[in-house]
Amino acid sequence: MAELEVEIVAADHFVWSGAAKMVKARTSDGEIGILPGHSPLLAILAEGELAIEPVSGDRISVVVDGGFFSVDNNRVVIVADNAQMGEAATAGIR
Repeated sequence: MAELEVEIVAADHFVWSGAAKMVKARTSDGEIGILPGHSPLLAILAEGELAIEPVSGDRISVVVDGGFFSVDNNRVVIVADNAQMGEAATAGIR
């Protein structure tokens, strides 16, 4: 089964990376969900919550203050102005 390679960084620190089945985020144009095989995309990230469904483990929540969101060849890169992991989440593999 195909999976997404996800990396989330803030302006001043690494946040999370790992394999995921789905990523949901709020962009300046509205909410978007990314699954494996999604077409290439570059979007402005709006303030709000990112939801990541990793290949294994519980759902991960990251609160962001804006930034950008890039998708290409099943690789999702999120560069946030500021990002904070949700309380239940743990850092992923780097």
